[in-house]
Amino acid sequence: MVSQITRGIKISVLTTFEGTYFKNHKIHFAFSYEISIENHSKDSVQLTSRHWEIFDSLNDMETVDGEGVIGKKPVLKPGETHTYNSGCLLASPFGAMRGHFNMINFSSARNFKVIVPTFKLSAPFALN
Repeated sequence: MVSQITRGIKISVLTTFEGTYFKNHKIHFAFSYEISIENHSKDSVQLTSRHWEIFDSLNDMETVDGEGVIGKKPVLKPGETHTYNSGCLLASPFGAMRGHFNMINFSSARNFKVIVPTFKLSAPFALN
């Protein structure tokens, strides 16, 4: 698990290799990840959008931007946690992801970024 705190918001990520499958005559490596967002600040905040950089050892980096996370824009009061699960497909058994969440602080009405630390995606059978 990797974790990082930005402006009182702690992001923790746990990854799992889910398996391989064939699609369009190509093998794909499936990974899931669980992200916990903990509000350690004194203000209520809301996640408004996300930015991902997905690295695949056999492909170029892919950038993904979108509103919320899995269709939600969670509001976190001080001390609250929001956890969600998602996933990605890679062309290789090795990769990584990093990014940030755009959030708004309700007390100051200011937008800010919360860093999601780089987390590795690796199939256990491919490790030395």
